Amino acid sequence: MTELVVTLDLTGVTDKADLMDRCAEALRLPGWFGRNWDALADSLTDCTVWPEEAAERGMRIVVRNWRPYAGARPAEWRTAEEVFSEAVDRTPGLTVLLALGGSS
Repeated sequence: MTELVVTLDLTGVTDKADLMDRCAEALRLPGWFGRNWDALADSLTDCTVWPEEAAERGMRIVVRNWRPYAGARPAEWRTAEEVFSEAVDRTPGLTVLLALGGSS
């Protein structure tokens, strides 16, 4: 079985609140998702809140169109990268890829 591929498209994201909303939508996180860095880290490392099909197969998150946000909010983006990286290191079956093509 191949892992579930989820596209996290950051087109139009201008701040942390937008990023958290986009993560909640793309990852189909529960309504109680706290929309902060700790809640994102917890959600990425807890496969019980992943989309049902990902819990068994694993999940690959492809982050697209991230460069404008990274350029506009470099400190926030560094934190996001740390959260993604630490989650991947701690979670078997989780991969996060930053797409370079199609980003501006």
